[in-house]
Amino acid sequence: MNIKNNLILALDVMTEKEAITICDSIKDYIDTIKIGYPLALAEGLEIIKKLKNKYGFQVICDFKVADIDATNSKICDETFKAGADAIICHGFVGSDSVQACLDVANKYEKELFLLTEMSHPGAKMFLQKNADAIAEMGVEMGIKNYVAPATRLDRLSDIRKIVGNDSYIISPGVGKQGGDGKKTLQYSNAIIVGRSIYEAENPRLACEKLIKNLM
Repeated sequence: MNIKNNLILALDVMTEKEAITICDSIKDYIDTIKIGYPLALAEGLEIIKKLKNKYGFQVICDFKVADIDATNSKICDETFKAGADAIICHGFVGSDSVQACLDVANKYEKELFLLTEMSHPGAKMFLQKNADAIAEMGVEMGIKNYVAPATRLDRLSDIRKIVGNDSYIISPGVGKQGGDGKKTLQYSNAIIVGRSIYEAENPRLACEKLIKNLM
């Protein structure tokens, strides 16, 4: 996945109107957005095609899929039918559940991102202890796309070593959570930024400044 300016907008707003206002302001700088449950639940999966058709964005659905294999298949199928270019799934559920997501992604010729470790403090309690094993599982399964935190560069570095330089890593946690975008891109292929852009008084200016700071 090629991502303009190595920057993904996490569009965690609650209405289509808000989403369009933000996207109108930053469309010159970003070609990839991440839609999670807040917007998808509020506006329905139709919001994916609406934004894709209006702006030509690539859409990553951050649904952190984490169920049994049969349920994962259904979730991924509906998501890709709705027009998503990629979906994020949890790895802690094990290889059978992850394989179900991968099979559906391959069916639609779309992308799967395996989440190894989250960016918030609570991830240290349980997820971090198994993040390396999750990444190793992904490599064994032939997965090429990963999510790893910008908020802990030591952990991000470890994940990069495990998955190798040919894998594609995207990293949340830059901005409000304290991650440094420029340092993160030493290990990641792209950063994910949400509130620092969509909560800014001038999202376009915030986006522009952020990209300049990455250089």
